[in-house]
Amino acid sequence: MALFTKKPEDKDAQVQYGTASSAAGSAAPSIRIPTVLIQPRVSEKAGHLAGQNKYVFKIATLANKVEVKKAVENFYKVHVTQVNIIRNQGKNRTYGRTSGRTSDFKKAIVTLKKGDKIEGMTETV
Repeated sequence: MALFTKKPEDKDAQVQYGTASSAAGSAAPSIRIPTVLIQPRVSEKAGHLAGQNKYVFKIATLANKVEVKKAVENFYKVHVTQVNIIRNQGKNRTYGRTSGRTSDFKKAIVTLKKGDKIEGMTETV
């Protein structure tokens, strides 16, 4: 039975790990940026929206508006005024005899404060 009991120093290590993770929770938005913003959406419509100071991103399916706003502000150093999220359903596709389905995804349309802009996302396709 003594083989399976925890030593007292193991419990102390777990308590320290728990406090460290809660302290890191405040820094989580900067760490989580790559998992929230997947990629910018480059299309003709996104190019036209960039002229209106709105930018389109493909985002994680579990991300919400607050996380997207923090991620864009931290990554691009701009001020976000509004975030709209659209959930797109995948489509059924057939390739010859095989049939499949494209994946579901979410996209966010981010409106920036007047005067702010994100370089490299203003070109139309």
